[in-house]
Amino acid sequence: MDCAEEIWHDLKSRYFQGDLLRISAMQLEAYSIKQGKVTKKDLSTTTATKHQEIRFTPQQYQALLDLIQQPPNATSALNTTTAHLDVNNAFLHGELHEEVYMSLPLGLHSTSPNQVCKLQRSIYGLKQASRQWFARLSSFLMQYGYQQSQSDHSLFLKFSGSSTRTFLVYIDDVVLAGNNIFEISHITQLLDITFKIKDLGNLKYFLGQEVARNKSSIHISQRKYTLDILSDCGMLASRPISTPMDYTTYLYVTTGTPLSDPFAYRRLIECLVYLTTTRPDITCVVHHLSQFMYAPTTTHSQAIFRILRYLKSTPGLGLFFSSTSSLQLKTFSDSDWAGCLDTRRSITGFSVYLRDSLISWRSKKQPTISHSSYEAKYRVLATTTCELQ
Repeated sequence: MDCAEEIWHDLKSRYFQGDLLRISAMQLEAYSIKQGKVTKKDLSTTTATKHQEIRFTPQQYQALLDLIQQPPNATSALNTTTAHLDVNNAFLHGELHEEVYMSLPLGLHSTSPNQVCKLQRSIYGLKQASRQWFARLSSFLMQYGYQQSQSDHSLFLKFSGSSTRTFLVYIDDVVLAGNNIFEISHITQLLDITFKIKDLGNLKYFLGQEVARNKSSIHISQRKYTLDILSDCGMLASRPISTPMDYTTYLYVTTGTPLSDPFAYRRLIECLVYLTTTRPDITCVVHHLSQFMYAPTTTHSQAIFRILRYLKSTPGLGLFFSSTSSLQLKTFSDSDWAGCLDTRRSITGFSVYLRDSLISWRSKKQPTISHSSYEAKYRVLATTTCELQ
């Protein structure tokens, strides 16, 4: 194994340990070895500097990409690489385009009365703080070739040849993914220079979602979030059940006795709606029960506690993404004609699979009444086709 390859393997191991901010020194070192500026005899001296932060120009970085040849298995080993970052004091980076004044903070005394502070940057508490921070981040990413997704404005994409990078942001939490470790480390370093970030290593936990990854698959679940819901409702010791709903029972708006305090029902529905992010098996029943939030009854409350008993039996269930099956897009759809007993509207349901992994699903009431089951099915096909586009 030559020196450049040794550096590469060291670089790769450092990446998997989450040491993104120091990878640039390793890249520059491998670049020097490739150019013949560093010999194997000098390697021990050069590697002593790899813990230092070395910043280089975009021209040097592009030369590095062109000159360093990756080992044969590097591309497959680093496919769908993910990283988790946190921006320090994100809202303070937003730029104000209007004059904003605030009263003097506690502890700051003025010699003149009626003095105020004029803000140069946005601060936490301003209504426009989150908008200005996102505008600053968006302009930064677009400056380096990222394009904002039209379907999700918090998602940014960059494509160049066979290299793909995705950048997902939620306030100050950032998820980076791609198949090129050099590009990921480069944009990470640029973010640190501009905004000062904290490298949290490989993506393991994001917004209540737990991510487990190996060389051939990724599993996403909300186990901790599920157990927290069960704990808050006192259902950790409940008897598990195998199905989320009783399919022989039909729910109406007027079935049962109205609840004296509907707040607990509404709060639980909101928690379960977020849980459907990784639990398509409860999507249908949760969305059905959410239609009764304005006037829930005891029957609706019994149905929602049945979901909790089902979650008790499967707290770690989630989405599984495998890379071993054939690359094929598959879709399944169906309709429940006049499934809503109060409005007689039909229910649309579909699921989309890429390889053998579920990537999109929906269970929703149709906007108009269908006169026949065939009409309801045609509406489902139209909705599914729009989803695929």
